[in-house]
Amino acid sequence: MLAKQWLTNARNVMAQIEDTQLDNIRKAAEVMADSIAAGRWVHTFGCGHATIPIEEMYPRIGGFVGFHPMIELPLTFFTRITGEMGVHQFVFLERVEGYGVEIMKGYNFDPRDTMWLFSHSGINNVNIDVALEAKKRGMKVIAFGSAAAAQGKQTRHSSGKTIFEVADIVVDSCAPIEDASVPLKNHQDKIGPVSTMAFVTCVWMTVTTVAEILADRGVQLHIHPSHNVPGDGTARQRLEAALAAYKERIAGV
Repeated sequence: MLAKQWLTNARNVMAQIEDTQLDNIRKAAEVMADSIAAGRWVHTFGCGHATIPIEEMYPRIGGFVGFHPMIELPLTFFTRITGEMGVHQFVFLERVEGYGVEIMKGYNFDPRDTMWLFSHSGINNVNIDVALEAKKRGMKVIAFGSAAAAQGKQTRHSSGKTIFEVADIVVDSCAPIEDASVPLKNHQDKIGPVSTMAFVTCVWMTVTTVAEILADRGVQLHIHPSHNVPGDGTARQRLEAALAAYKERIAGV
């Protein structure tokens, strides 16, 4: 069954992450914990399917205040496929140099902030724009993507750099650069991409490490609880408290 082949491929990627990326994940988590402990933000950004790990981490059950999702609708809205905000426009926009510069103008940043970027190939202009602008503002830049597999790919940015060359810390998602992983008979292209699974794996390995570091420092986290567990009479209040903490912290960003 091709289902089992995809599952084997996914497990192999997760095993590679565990075997090779724990040190880098710890380094990234330390930087993020410093930002959150300072009352500031870990800003998260990606394009296309690289927005899925951003939406996965916050807001959701088990997530906590400190991660600020920056998601541009034209760079993530795929449900139309064609027509308004379709795939053709997305492929064009993520390659437009300068678009990321304009995105960054919409927010107020602080040098204590961290910019956490997701990019599978690391070569497209919007992500690199955002990374360079974050560095100009004194922020640490952390990039997650298929760094080893992307080596040798030519950046599309005039800086001559990929996002992995701009970032202060890189965590390799260990996904193959072609992403799709399962050959299909009578077809040239493979099916079964693994980059999203790899990103989400890296996200929760990182976020749980951030939480561990902050808890060890005595920092009280504002965690989103499950409000669907029978018998938990305070979940709604804990959720409201977390959202209130987010609202207070986000003021001025």
